[in-house]
Amino acid sequence: MEKYSHEHHNGHNHEDVFHSHAPAGKLKTAFVLTLIILIVELFGGFISHSLALLSDAGHVLTDIAAIGLSWYAVKQSEKSANEKLTYGYFRAGILAAFINGITLIFITLWILWEAYNRFQNPELVTPTWMFVSAGVGLILNLYLGLGMRHDENINVKSAVLHMLGDAAASAGVIIGGIIISFTHWYVIDPILSVLIALLIAFGAWNIVKQTVSILMEGTPAGVEISKVVETILSVAEIQDVHDLHVWTITTGRNALSCHAVVDSNFTVKELQNILRDVEHRLLHLNIGHVTIQIEDQCHPCGNSLLCCKGERK
Repeated sequence: MEKYSHEHHNGHNHEDVFHSHAPAGKLKTAFVLTLIILIVELFGGFISHSLALLSDAGHVLTDIAAIGLSWYAVKQSEKSANEKLTYGYFRAGILAAFINGITLIFITLWILWEAYNRFQNPELVTPTWMFVSAGVGLILNLYLGLGMRHDENINVKSAVLHMLGDAAASAGVIIGGIIISFTHWYVIDPILSVLIALLIAFGAWNIVKQTVSILMEGTPAGVEISKVVETILSVAEIQDVHDLHVWTITTGRNALSCHAVVDSNFTVKELQNILRDVEHRLLHLNIGHVTIQIEDQCHPCGNSLLCCKGERK
């Protein structure tokens, strides 16, 4: 029995295809500008007595943590693999995104509790400071969020989600300030806070689900196990495949391991050509790191959780 583990390089650059380099410079800029937003919104929130603005400031506080963690994770992921961390530090970004999502959920609960108290005892709100503070937050968050929205790294996506969510919340605060100016309906302020909380919760839950799936070695989004098996068996020399596992190392970097059954008469060179053929085909399914254990017909089938059997027609 021979075991081979390598990646296909003929005509493809895996680092370009599967590894998304997060914009560390942009994250640094985002950290500084978001700190400015926090200071402005906290000042404006206390002066105006606006819970909606303070809620947005609370979200901005998590943005600072999110961006700081993202920035740290980006630098960590640049480190090379070693004997203790054989995949390197790619998961640092996933852990940061998970922490961001959980933090947002707790912030949501705090906002809802404060909004409940405001419904019971509405407070006088000064709309002018709401306009100024929310306007600063809207402009800077749109600038930051739209500037990094195309990055596929889940860690950066979590930070962008914070920014765009804050931009939407700031726009809501401005609209609320306009309504309060003309109607003096101060209950609008806690209503906006609840809407902001729901916006935060929705995005946070999606991030948590994605990161948990990656940390639990779940099948990557967009990858169908049946299609993977079909692709491997499409190589004529492979008679069967079992003990198949597909997972995500980090965003955009999927891996696969399996046992493949072939005729025992193949030479090592022929087996290598077979493996390269499989790797080339799997590359088109967004699976770039492939480990295949070669077995003959006499080898007993493994009994892992997923044991795929297929018959060639």
